[in-house]
Amino acid sequence: MLIVLVVLLLDLADGAGMIWLPLLAAGPALAATTNGPRGVLCVGLLAAGLGAALGIRDVVPGPALAAVLGALVAVTLASALASALRGRRERVLAAVRSVAEAAQHALLKPVPATVGPFQTAVRYCAAAAEARIGGDLYALIPTPYGVRLIVGDVRGKGLPAVGTAALVLGVFREAAYDEPDLLDVVDRIERSLARNLGGDDFVTAVVAGYPRTGQLEVVNCGHAPPLLVRAAGDVVAVEPTHPSPPLGLRALHDQTPSLQVLPFADADQLLLYTDGVTEARDRGREFYPLVEGLTRHVCDEPARTLDALHDELLTHVGGRLHDDAALLLIRQPAAAGDCAAADSAAEMIIPHPVAPVPLRRDQAV
Repeated sequence: MLIVLVVLLLDLADGAGMIWLPLLAAGPALAATTNGPRGVLCVGLLAAGLGAALGIRDVVPGPALAAVLGALVAVTLASALASALRGRRERVLAAVRSVAEAAQHALLKPVPATVGPFQTAVRYCAAAAEARIGGDLYALIPTPYGVRLIVGDVRGKGLPAVGTAALVLGVFREAAYDEPDLLDVVDRIERSLARNLGGDDFVTAVVAGYPRTGQLEVVNCGHAPPLLVRAAGDVVAVEPTHPSPPLGLRALHDQTPSLQVLPFADADQLLLYTDGVTEARDRGREFYPLVEGLTRHVCDEPARTLDALHDELLTHVGGRLHDDAALLLIRQPAAAGDCAAADSAAEMIIPHPVAPVPLRRDQAV
């Protein structure tokens, strides 16, 4: 409409109709980008009416005016068709996105703010924002044997990675309810992957459980070490005492997963994540310093902690991640009172009962 109005004013000011009249076709052409066919036809009808009126006013020869109006009608009809096709594609895309969201909710079910005795929070970001889902996976469920959780990363991207993630999550949710021993849960996942994956495919994962008060069990299968946050704000990496291969590759190694038992007291927190977080680089090719970021932002509200980490991560990479990234944080609420937010940088120390080693930014997963 604005284009048509500008052409009208130019013609009224200049009086040279044949110079400005062809520009009226820009009105319906631009209308096709935002309007439906009816809107395009209305703009085209208005432009044709004004073109005819201006042509008569400026005494434009009949054949020339007919050619201009014919071109205007042709552009209007073509634009209306393009608008109809665009609307159809948008509806198809909306349907596909709704299916993707349903698939994401089926695979990566929303985690409530409280699961069992824990305060919890999850942040997931797929590298392809339009896809909504990727190869990273997480789950946190209460079972007869305590709360159990998994965070993993499937080798590769695209639909094959999504299919593998669905397989791992399905087996985990079943085994977590059936198997009293956490290592048996891992064995069930390993056997399923051995039957269904190719020789070069694998999944890195950390499986954890909380079988009794004050005690956390962790099985690390080739994944990035979780970060343990003590009540005082100290952040340490829980390195596996006996490194194990990723899930799906046990047949190629003689190592079997080992169970680590960690003390997990009131106000302690555990952060599990995927390599899309620690391997995110800025323009200077520097990795994102997750330990330092967690030390700065950890507080007594897991959701607020992950919000701050997620925002800082996106700022670090310039607004868009190039790999899937998942963060899952659990916190054991303090028995009396809450710990204060630790916004100032804290010196990292290694508590004696856990004996992990500090996480290096360039460490291979």
